[in-house]
Amino acid sequence: MIDQFSKHLFWDTDKDSLDMNLHAAYIIKYVLNYGFYDDWKLILEFYGNEKIIQIAKTIRDLDLKTVSFLSLKGKVKMEDFICYTTKASTPKHWNF
Repeated sequence: MIDQFSKHLFWDTDKDSLDMNLHAAYIIKYVLNYGFYDDWKLILEFYGNEKIIQIAKTIRDLDLKTVSFLSLKGKVKMEDFICYTTKASTPKHWNF
């Protein structure tokens, strides 16, 4: 199943070593941060909406568009996501 994801996603890892169950948080994080809509559909089919949102709540570096999308999709408050309530101590260089 890992081979079905976009080629650019797991650039820093050997794809053959990834296990969809064991590395769920890693895979979900990369798809949410860098994936295309087809990648989203793959994780949605495999993990389901509830598990994706449960894991996304613990990811510290999701962008606000992604958090907003997941909030609407899962009917969850944006404040429930750690990346929404915790700001980085060093602001990003680019403001967009």
